[in-house]
Amino acid sequence: MKKRILVVDDHKIVREGLRSLIEDDGSHEVVGEASNGREALKLARQLNPDLVIMDVAMNEMNGIDATRQLTRTMPEVRVLVLSMHSDSRYVKQMLEAGAMGYLVKENAFEEIAAALCSVLAGRLYVSPQASGSILQDIALGQLQEGEEGSPLTAREKETLQMIAEGHSTAEIAERLFVSVKTVETHRKKIMDKLDLRSVAELTKYAIREGITSVDK
Repeated sequence: MKKRILVVDDHKIVREGLRSLIEDDGSHEVVGEASNGREALKLARQLNPDLVIMDVAMNEMNGIDATRQLTRTMPEVRVLVLSMHSDSRYVKQMLEAGAMGYLVKENAFEEIAAALCSVLAGRLYVSPQASGSILQDIALGQLQEGEEGSPLTAREKETLQMIAEGHSTAEIAERLFVSVKTVETHRKKIMDKLDLRSVAELTKYAIREGITSVDK
C-alpha cells in the first residue's frame, strides 16, 4: 500500500517539484498540499497522512510550531523537515518539536528517497549538510529541550510571528478568529514577558528564535 504524504511549503513550485520526486517510484502518494502551518494542521486532520514534509519558514504559522502541535495531537504521523536552513539551531528546534528527519532543500533530489525510507521506518534522518555539532548530540543521546524553554504560549507565538511579518492588528484578529482587543492583549503580554517595547525589537526576537525568518 502506498504511503500517504502531505507536502507543506509556501512556494508552489517547490510543492510541485516534491510531488514529482515523491511519486516517481510509485511507493508514495501525495494526498495534499499546504502553504503554511495552519493549513497543514487542518489538512492533516482531514487526510490523516502517514508523513508530513514540513518547511520551516512560512507565513501565519511556521513549521516549528506546526510540527509541535501536529506531533502532540497526531503522534502517529511522521514529520520530515525540508528546509533551506542548515543552521544547527533550526535542526535542534525541529527535532525537539517532534520531527523525525531534517533534509536541506539543496540536497533534496539526491536524498529524498533515503530520508523518506528512514523516517517512515521510524529512524531519525538528518541531512549531512545540516548535521554539524547536532549529530554529536544525537549520537550521544544528549538532545535536550532548551535550557529555559519559550516563555510564550502557542497562541502568543502565532501572534508574534504575524506581528513580525507586518500584519496589522485587524489582520491578525481576522486570521486567528479573535477580536482586535484579544490581539492587543496578546501583544501586551508578549511585550511584558519578553521585556520588549517596540515592533522592531519583537521582530528581531522572532527572527533570532526561529519564529519567523527574513529568508522567505
